[in-house]
Amino acid sequence: MANEPLHVSDADFNDIVNKNTLALIDFWASWCGPCRVLAPTIEELAKDYAGRVLVGKLNVDENPTTAERFQVSSIPTVLIMKKGKEVDRIVGCVPKDDIEAALKKHLG
Repeated sequence: MANEPLHVSDADFNDIVNKNTLALIDFWASWCGPCRVLAPTIEELAKDYAGRVLVGKLNVDENPTTAERFQVSSIPTVLIMKKGKEVDRIVGCVPKDDIEAALKKHLG
């Protein structure tokens, strides 16, 4: 697990979330202002949880299939996946503490 967010695509999404016990995936787009505001928080989480949680980013414009599959209609949307299954969803630009609280519910 890396110290920076992993760029996830439609092609590797399933492998990534199934191989990692806990994954946090940020669904975003380059034109999305709130996504750009949330980006530093996602980068901090990747560092803070390195070795415990895989943190990834999926660009919805480049990877629409996965976004549609999970019915992501607003961005940013953060999915927390445990053993390949969605266990939590956070929509919008929220404080780091809110994302960490959701993550901590599923750690351990």
